[in-house]
Amino acid sequence: MRRLALLAALALLAGCKDTDRAPTAREFPKAHRPVSTAGGNGFSTEEARDNRNEANTVMDLARIVPGNTVADIGAGDGYYTVRLAERVGAKGRVLAEDIDRNALKGLGARIEREQLNNVSIRLGQPDDPRLPANSFDRVFMVHMYHEVAEPYAFLWRMYPALKKGGQVIVVDVDRPTDQHGIPPLLLQCEFEAVGFRLVEFVRKPEIAGYYAQFEANGPRRPSNAILPCRLAKGELMTG
Repeated sequence: MRRLALLAALALLAGCKDTDRAPTAREFPKAHRPVSTAGGNGFSTEEARDNRNEANTVMDLARIVPGNTVADIGAGDGYYTVRLAERVGAKGRVLAEDIDRNALKGLGARIEREQLNNVSIRLGQPDDPRLPANSFDRVFMVHMYHEVAEPYAFLWRMYPALKKGGQVIVVDVDRPTDQHGIPPLLLQCEFEAVGFRLVEFVRKPEIAGYYAQFEANGPRRPSNAILPCRLAKGELMTG
């Protein structure tokens, strides 16, 4: 009887070990890294970012042209959303996504005020950007990826949203993930764990950090085949 009770207790513990995670994320490995608090970086003012030509630099690197369909993930107050809308033009589309309802409310008012008819907004989930499949030439994640607590679930669900030849653009800072940044090696490992491939990486003073561009590298990996990444003492490990 004692043995049965012990086995039952162990089974209960095994079933409860992920109770701090959303049920929708539990089929994916847990990230071995801390997460920055959302919206706490106070990154810069729009005027300061424009003065160093940030958005144009990033959009040029991403080869954004009229007619593109682009998603701006973690759109916030819309710094990139409004500039992407201008770049893609009337024949292009921008989907601004955020998990913060208040941020989307404010962004919606800005879109209406600036009459950006090629922009729509969508509420996402922490482990799912909720993007329609086969829809985007580019997906932007600017100074927000370090806030994603479930990167494997998030990236896995983003994967089908890209059109053929579509790419994901990440702009971030090379510092620990609990300090509003992410080391490039860890970023690359997490993307590759799902099935993406790094195609371009540059550091630019205009963006006060680095620019990384990823593309889908064949079929996305099955969720149960994803090996989590960890960075310890400058060395990268998986599993």
